Formats: sequence, C-alpha cells, structure tokens
Amino acid sequence: MSRTSAQSSAERADAPPVDQAPAEPSLSHGLKQRHLSMIALGGVIGAGLFVGSGTAIAAAGPSIILAYAISGALVMLVMRMLGEMAAAYPASGSFSVHSERAIGPWAGFTAGWAFWFLLCVAVGLEGIGAAGIVHAWLPGVPEWALVALFMLLFTGTNLAAVKNFGEFEFWFATLKVGAIVLFLGIGVLAILGVLPDVDAPGTSNLTGHGGFMPNGTEGLIVGLLASVFAYGGLETVTIAAAESEHPVQGVAKAVRTAMWRIALFYVGSMAVVVVLLPWTAKEIPTKGPYVATLDHLGIPGAGQIMNVVVLIALLSAMNANIYGASRMAGSLVARGMGPKVVGKITGGVPRVAVLLSAVFGFVCVLLSYWRPDDVFAWLLNTIGAIILVVWFFIAISQLLLRRKLEREAPEKLVVKMWAYPYLTILALAAMVVVFVLMAREHDTRVQLYYTGGLTIVLAIVGYVRQKAAEKKQLA
Repeated sequence: MSRTSAQSSAERADAPPVDQAPAEPSLSHGLKQRHLSMIALGGVIGAGLFVGSGTAIAAAGPSIILAYAISGALVMLVMRMLGEMAAAYPASGSFSVHSERAIGPWAGFTAGWAFWFLLCVAVGLEGIGAAGIVHAWLPGVPEWALVALFMLLFTGTNLAAVKNFGEFEFWFATLKVGAIVLFLGIGVLAILGVLPDVDAPGTSNLTGHGGFMPNGTEGLIVGLLASVFAYGGLETVTIAAAESEHPVQGVAKAVRTAMWRIALFYVGSMAVVVVLLPWTAKEIPTKGPYVATLDHLGIPGAGQIMNVVVLIALLSAMNANIYGASRMAGSLVARGMGPKVVGKITGGVPRVAVLLSAVFGFVCVLLSYWRPDDVFAWLLNTIGAIILVVWFFIAISQLLLRRKLEREAPEKLVVKMWAYPYLTILALAAMVVVFVLMAREHDTRVQLYYTGGLTIVLAIVGYVRQKAAEKKQLA
C-alpha cells in the first residue's frame, strides 16, 4: 500500500485527477456516526477550557466574550475548509494529505510531522495533569506510577480495534459535554434570578470594575491569543473519519453539527462566568472559572465535581492524541515520508505507530521530571503555535484545491466552504494578524520563534526529500 516520495512527485508533475489521493494505509472502518459526532464535540473540550481560560479572563475582563467569539469564528471557517476537503477525500492523514496534494510533498511532510510532534508532547502534558489530580486523592501513589498506568491503559486501547478508541471517546465526550450543558443551564437560571438565594446580577459585572474592556486592547489581545489555542483539537474528527462506516457522510455531518455547538459552549461559558462574577475575582485564575462560578452560586462540592470533569477531559485528550498521532504517523510513512516499519498495519491498526507515539509521550513525561527548566520548557515553547501553522496549511490547501475540485470532480463537494474564496482569504488574513499579535507579546513571541524554527527545519527536510525523489524519478 505504501509508495515513495518519488512516486508522489511524479504523479504531481503529471497533474493527476483530483480524486487520485496519495496512498494511505488500509485501516479498519469501525467508527460509527455517534462516535464521530462526539469526537467532534468532545475533542476540543479540554482542560484548557475548564482551567486555562481563567488566566485569559484575568487579562481580558468581560471582553473575553468578544475574544472567544472572534477566535470561534476563525475556527468555524477553518473547520468548514477542512470539512470540505475531508468530505471530498477522507484520509487518515487529513490536512497533511490535502497539503501534499495542493502544495507539494514538502508541505504534507511539514504539516504532518509538526502535528505529530504537537500531539505527542500534548500526551505527556495531559498525563502529568491527570496524575496530579489523582495524586491529590491518593497521596500514597507516586505520580510517575499514575502516568505509567494512564499511558498503558490508552496505549492498550489504541492497539486494539479502533471501535475501542471510539467507545472510550464517545463516553468521555458525553460526560464533558454534559458537564458544560449543566453548567450553562445553572448559569442561565442564576442570571435570570431563578435560583434560590442568588440575586440576578444584571449587567453590573459587565460594565463595572473598569468596564467591558478594562485592560484595553492589550488585554483583549492576550485573551484572543489564549482563546485561539484553546480551540485546538477539532482536527481529530477529520482524521477519524477515514475509519468510519461512511466516511464522506460522517465527516460532513460531524463538522456541520459540531461547529456552532462548540462556539456556543465556549462563548456561552465565558459569558456566564463574567456576568455572574466580577472579572477581578481572585478565584477565577486560581480555581478556574467553572469552580469559581459554582462556588459563588453555593453549589456543594463544586471543586471536586470539576476536578472529576477535568480529569475526564485530560484522559480523553490523552486517548484522542495517541490515536491522532498514530494515524498521522502511519499516513506519512505510507506516503514515503518516514521509516516503513512505522506504517505497518496489523488487524486494521498501525500498531507500531501507536507504540512510537505513546513512547514519545512518555519520554516527554520523564523530561518534565528530569529537565523541567530547560528541555521540557523548550518542548512546550516549540509546540506553542503549531496549531496555527496547521490552520495556515489548511487554508492554503483549500484555496488551491477548491477550484480543481469544481473542475474535475464537482460531485465530491458534499461540504462547501462559504463564500469561496473570500472567506478563505479573510481567514488567512486573520491568521497573519494572530502571528503578528504573537510577535508583539513576550511570552507568545518566544513560542512563535521556537515553533517557527521547527517549521522551517521540517520544511527544509521535506523540500530536500522532495527534490531528491524528483531527481531519482528522472534518473
């Protein structure tokens, strides 16, 4: 099933029809529509929303609603573009395959391996976070043992049939979505003054304490940057679509239903928090906005309830990221962009790729203990802006492929990007603005430099490989 980069390059030179995709591994099709729908909804709901958004609120104040709305609109455009390409030709390599087709093998190589690296480091981060929560409940169990347990559990889940991954993610996502829906319901009742012993706050917290934008545009920018990266994770559904029963219909429905719901969850949650609580409340960044709000409303056991929810979110992310990393690695290798042994398929599962991705995640955990001040910090900075780089590749690919699809295979346009090409160009411009804003802030500027360095190195390696393959083909 695999083929070399030289073959990919030769086919590109001959301008193949748009429906000829780069070769990919022969995976099973064990995911059902309910799995895809919940992966789409739950994949983006992680600890960044439940806990990390507190820092963004402390910086932006009530204008965090605007920040999440703006970044949510950008994410909806990106997902619509990705949904168009994924429905036209589902592939486990997702945007990496689309980038190779639209721009060249070097682009597919760069986007794919950068995303794989991001997911593997994220697995380590999530393992550390989950172990910290459980260690607080079971202080006698060392954190490293808990991380090892989680890694073994989800490595085993991903080594088995894909339907096992789907079932885990379905129930994890259901619990996360249920928690947010319940939070929004309680919040709306409190805002309306329906809850006992809770007065309706009106607009006092939105307009008081310095106003809607208390820290000016600088605060809004910090909140905007935090919110952009909080949306990362949606891409997994287009990777999973290749292993569903009905890939085209499945990804189309999942993308359509997920976009507005996720925007509602994010923007709605932020609105509930800043309406009910003063943005200056110290509990928001320390406890997290959800716990702080529930404590304010007198909900008993709010802290422990949210700890359970955050634990589920972290475990879900570990499971999904091992899956996404293994499929991306398997796809890259099948297209001649890595060692062949990694792409070996056994029982419809790329088991070597699963083990490679899980091992790298565990190495990141060890580095966090051994070298927290240099090596691990470097890894964190390196992945800081990768998701934005991936989105950039997605937008460029859709801009180039849409016209070719309309010409060669219009029947494959099951999902269409709105107002093409204008909204695609607008999204690209918005990404450039985010890059510029990152360069202005010290913390994000460091991340931008590290991520930029990684991207340039991968692009050079990919370009050299592409040229070598072309020369070999001509010889």
